[in-house]
Amino acid sequence: MMKLENLICNTEDIAYEILQSWQHDIDSLRFWRGSSNYVYFFTCNDNEYWLRFTKKDENSLEEIKAEIQLLLYLNNNGYPCVVPIKSKNNNYVEAIERHKETYYAVVFNKAVGVNLDIKNITKTQLEGWGKALASFHSLSMSFQPKEYVRKSWKDKLKLTADILKDFPNEKNALEELYRIKEWLSSLPITNENYGLIHYDFELDNIFWNEEFKKFTIIDFDDSMYHWYAMDIAYALRDLYELEECKKKEGLQVFLKGYCSVKTIKEEYIELLPKFKRFGDLITFAKLLRSLKDSDFSQEPVWLDKLRPKLLNKCQELRDGFIEEW
Repeated sequence: MMKLENLICNTEDIAYEILQSWQHDIDSLRFWRGSSNYVYFFTCNDNEYWLRFTKKDENSLEEIKAEIQLLLYLNNNGYPCVVPIKSKNNNYVEAIERHKETYYAVVFNKAVGVNLDIKNITKTQLEGWGKALASFHSLSMSFQPKEYVRKSWKDKLKLTADILKDFPNEKNALEELYRIKEWLSSLPITNENYGLIHYDFELDNIFWNEEFKKFTIIDFDDSMYHWYAMDIAYALRDLYELEECKKKEGLQVFLKGYCSVKTIKEEYIELLPKFKRFGDLITFAKLLRSLKDSDFSQEPVWLDKLRPKLLNKCQELRDGFIEEW
């Protein structure tokens, strides 16, 4: 999640200016969502696309180019994910300077389908979800980036440690970081269990096409090198909202789909709760960064509702740091 001071900015004029770098239909630009990026919807010759952009301090040009490199590889290998679209300048990424800020922008075709709700998802969809993740991991095993290399879990923990330096009272979070770093450092690394993961393979980022009974995947901007089990653990974090029996059944059905494409050792399935704690720690640090210096003299009404939710989430994650390891 980006800093709240960035999230509350009115970006419509910037989005319109950025869009001039791509072919588009007049007056088709519409805001879609904002979280880690600003995302707008537009059309071109009645085809639907997403314009995604972010400030330089939220993501680097190298990371975005690495994401594009991965998406092109996946598309060339028939994987159902969004396709990056070149600009009028024949670039996949465009930069724009506005009010002493640098923005990086990309365009993708709009994913066909709908987002699903964990409470209403069917067994067929759960199994397909697992298959889609395993198919990505299978392709990841053969992926050899030519120019831009994504960061690893070590880089993410270092960034988290840097954020926590500004919050000296968060001692439990720092202790959790040390535990996780020591634990991950002890795990074996093989081509079968470790590689480039999506990291955010949750229901918000997969679109179910009922006609073809398959998912289209978006949002690879958080990809990193990690154990493949991490992707399973964090994709399924919505399962924790369900009753214990439904949670177990959901995991089994998801893994049935996953293992029909790619095997995973039982020992890594047992470690899923620990992998989830890595994700919880990273999320906690992002929330701290987002909330820092976020008391504004004037702010939108929606922020009055969002801030308490973010603060409650921070406390929930804090409570998790003191649970038995």
